[in-house]
Amino acid sequence: MRALLVSKWTKAAVFLICLIPFADLVWRIIKSDLGANPVEYLQHATGDWTLRFLVFTLCITPFRKLFKLPDLIRFRRMLGLFAFFYVSLHFLTYLGPDQSFDLAGMWKDVAKRPFITVGFTAFVLLIPLAITSTAGWIRRLGGKRWQMLHRCIYVAAVCGVIHYYWLVKSDVRKPLLYGALVAMLLLWRLGDWFFKRRSQAHVRVATPSVSVNS
Repeated sequence: MRALLVSKWTKAAVFLICLIPFADLVWRIIKSDLGANPVEYLQHATGDWTLRFLVFTLCITPFRKLFKLPDLIRFRRMLGLFAFFYVSLHFLTYLGPDQSFDLAGMWKDVAKRPFITVGFTAFVLLIPLAITSTAGWIRRLGGKRWQMLHRCIYVAAVCGVIHYYWLVKSDVRKPLLYGALVAMLLLWRLGDWFFKRRSQAHVRVATPSVSVNS
């Protein structure tokens, strides 16, 4: 399994798989197969794939620990960047075909409609994460500050679910599914943090203090 995970061909294959939803959308645009409301179709499709890639990204840490596959970490940055790629497409379909690139109208919409406000918040939170995803930025920020910054993905994922839930209004099954997945992944992290702190406290208690008398 490790040989498969560390292979450059596996990473290339995952990259191509991540592009399949985009290729499908391009093909549908070429064929004019976007349904009665093409803009709405594009917004829903790109929004769905944003949430899916956020969930995929959040799955990496628990999976690598639970299944003892540390090399899964190689794919986390790629999946996170694809989440940003699809949320950027989602935003552009709103800004372009929906708002006709009217920035003043967009800001009024963001301020007036709560589901757009929370969705825009998720998009803004993901921008610094995409920018600082490189090893160079980890060195510049330092490991701890970089980790603190990238925990914004948790808030972005929650905002994305709320945005979707408020948007659909009636059939809330899909946003509730995404919400359940995000909640489970965040609860796992909370539990992992709690038990790690507890084990560290036990180690400190069990370690006898050593005094040096001069």
